[in-house]
Amino acid sequence: MAGQYKSTDKLSYVIANDYRLLQVMSRFGISLGFGEKTITAVCRQCGVDADTFLTIINYVKDGAENRPQHVEQVKVDSVLGYLKRSHSYFLGYLFPNIRFHLLNAIDCSVQNEIAFLVLKFFDEYVEEVRSHMEYEETTVYAYVQRLLNGEFVSIDNSHLLSRHHEAIESKLKELKNLFMQYYPQTEINEKLNAVIVSIYQAEEEVSIHSMVEDNIFVPAVRRLEHQTRMKQPDEDVPQSSSPNANEEQLSEREKEIVVCVAKGMSNKEIADVLCLSVNTVTTHRRNIARKLQIHSPAGITIYAIVNKLVTLDEVNI
Repeated sequence: MAGQYKSTDKLSYVIANDYRLLQVMSRFGISLGFGEKTITAVCRQCGVDADTFLTIINYVKDGAENRPQHVEQVKVDSVLGYLKRSHSYFLGYLFPNIRFHLLNAIDCSVQNEIAFLVLKFFDEYVEEVRSHMEYEETTVYAYVQRLLNGEFVSIDNSHLLSRHHEAIESKLKELKNLFMQYYPQTEINEKLNAVIVSIYQAEEEVSIHSMVEDNIFVPAVRRLEHQTRMKQPDEDVPQSSSPNANEEQLSEREKEIVVCVAKGMSNKEIADVLCLSVNTVTTHRRNIARKLQIHSPAGITIYAIVNKLVTLDEVNI
């Protein structure tokens, strides 16, 4: 279907052209069974703002490019409801479903410690996503709700800038790579391959969700802030930075710290063993994560095993 979707298009035709829009539809609280109704008719029937719905489905359809969108017609409360339902979907269905099938696809026996570590990596990833989404719910979304209620909120609103999205998305890439590069698979495992495919799909959904937040929700909130603070002086908004460093070789000291992490040591224990300060250990671990693009102890442990920095007997599982 060429061009932008319009309010007069039949919703069934729109969904038939891009299955991903089924998820967008459900996150607006629109269920199946809409027959031959137009987008306008379905949105009216379900109490959904049609302009906001169209903005998001066209953004997804066009590839969700990472750049701010025109949001003059977008209703902040409508996007807020969409994002909250997205959180419920990720934490209540998608990730638990992947974990269930992952458990059925890998061998978590004592003889396969790599499988155990991969599962641990996934659990740590989900917990990080949960923590990030809880932060958004309790801090960012609560702040936006106060704006919607007409309150003047005299605080630094730089927390709206989503600084954790890139790290969260990179974790799913790490998980796929851990499977494809390091998981000991002696025969074709259709169940495991299906899980990896589902991780690819989850990666796409998480990416789209993050870009809707960054490029539709945040600009719409900025407009709302401006409307709420019409009589206030403009405020400077700090900009976030997320440099993408190329993979570099670990120094000998960093390798020593990787070994300590794999052995289950805390930063304090590593500092004592290597005669360093805790701050120095923290800095080294930050550099290790940047160089390897691995951000969890489980991922670092797998890296250490595969690169023969430690043996399985030395790992604290």
